[in-house]
Amino acid sequence: MSPAEKSVLMETLKSRFEKNLHRHRGIDWTDVASRLNTDSKKITSLHLMESTGGEPDVIAFDKKNKMYLFVDCSPESPTGRRSLCYDKAGMLSRKEHLPVSTAMDMADEMGIELLTQEQYEILQQLGNFDTKTSSWLKTPDEMRKLGGALFGDRRFKRVFVYHNGAQSYYGGRGFRGGLWV
Repeated sequence: MSPAEKSVLMETLKSRFEKNLHRHRGIDWTDVASRLNTDSKKITSLHLMESTGGEPDVIAFDKKNKMYLFVDCSPESPTGRRSLCYDKAGMLSRKEHLPVSTAMDMADEMGIELLTQEQYEILQQLGNFDTKTSSWLKTPDEMRKLGGALFGDRRFKRVFVYHNGAQSYYGGRGFRGGLWV
């Protein structure tokens, strides 16, 4: 990432942070920026979250580990991360019409993790997300071993977490990522 690209990203993150103070009460941007400036890998990951339509913002602070959680806060599942099977095993179980990648592989390449069900529910308390799309969620190993995977969305003024075969993919389903900084 060039210094100019980093500067633009930092300004975008700061502006979003300031416009959405309800997402991170009691957290100061200067503390977040200071933490970001010490880790170029995290900045690259945030750049990838931003460039794929995620609109990352801070939604939590872990006092014990002194880390901030950035999460994709785009109104709908990020546009650059849709039409993906859950993981490689799910994709390889398809007989035809393979997607270009998987949610787990893409998240790994970006240096982020899929949101857990708990993180997704916290995000949904901060606004209305995925009202027209859905997002794959980190799935417990015992469920994944049985072929299933979790996804969530908001419909009828409620948040739903469902299951689907990990091999499925839809134009309106992507994934939201989280990044501890």
